[in-house]
Amino acid sequence: MLVKMPEAMTGLRADTVTAAYRAKLRSRSYDTPTLNVAPSPEVVPVTTADGARLRVHAHGPADGEVIVLIHGWSCCIEYWNPQINAFADEYRVVAYDQRGHGESEMGTRRFGADQLADDLSEVLAAVLRPGQRAVLVGHSMGGITIQAWARRYPEQVAERASAVLLATTAARRIPQRAKVVPLLNDVWPAPVLLAQALFGTPVPLPGSIAARLIFKSRIMNRACDADQADFGLAIVRSCRPAARAAVARGLARMDLGDAAAHLTVPTTVVAGRYDKLLPAVHSEEIAEILAAAGTLDRYTVLPTGHLPNIEAAQEFNAELHRMVRIARRGAGAVAS
Repeated sequence: MLVKMPEAMTGLRADTVTAAYRAKLRSRSYDTPTLNVAPSPEVVPVTTADGARLRVHAHGPADGEVIVLIHGWSCCIEYWNPQINAFADEYRVVAYDQRGHGESEMGTRRFGADQLADDLSEVLAAVLRPGQRAVLVGHSMGGITIQAWARRYPEQVAERASAVLLATTAARRIPQRAKVVPLLNDVWPAPVLLAQALFGTPVPLPGSIAARLIFKSRIMNRACDADQADFGLAIVRSCRPAARAAVARGLARMDLGDAAAHLTVPTTVVAGRYDKLLPAVHSEEIAEILAAAGTLDRYTVLPTGHLPNIEAAQEFNAELHRMVRIARRGAGAVAS
């Protein structure tokens, strides 16, 4: 025991140092004010059934209309800074770190669609009053989370959601359609095992100039500015490598089928014209499912890569404002 204590203490110190470094990546300052962290969030305590503590923040007036932001793979609450800063003066804006991301714990459950759905359900139960509904916004894995929740808890959709925005997301066949790696899926189809090896290896991401250029051209788009590229890369680098890898392996095999058909409230779908990670074919497929179900409000393609709320924040926020207005009209109709 005496021999092992220094090793354990060293590991604890290393964990503390890396946690502090990840927090620093999430809280960097930028010349673009909307990318900076919004001050003084209200912390909402949420602990899942298996004991995982989730970091949940709420901004804005307690009696405001609620917007819930659900981030994607390798991201965190701060990914939504452009939306929190734009909406929190008037609306109650809630965002949370998905398991293993940001400061949320991994818990003991295996990653999967039901786990994503259960976590969202618990967050909604914590932040919404009885009878209150929210506009749900999901990016990438966040959009997958909303679809999984709708499939697992169809009775909650009309009770908890007033409208939905799905941004650059997917339902299935993620490895087979991704074009992040040149030639893969353009010339040679990517097998699931290869995708798991490429994205499911727990290694830290570098912050070099070369890494930023690759991130900008393969994940974002070449037209985004330096602040946007730096912000996006810093957010992704802040994710714990082990969590990023475990989730990537799970996403590679996930198939939600027509889960979007359970979204029985107005839903808009946003795709990125230059998105190589989840190309627009995914969004088109989801939009077709929603159209068949009669709940597609709009399908739109923005001139962005995979991060439309950062690369085209004004256009994205305008679409979100539009969905809030639709939700408000729906609430008025229900009230009358």
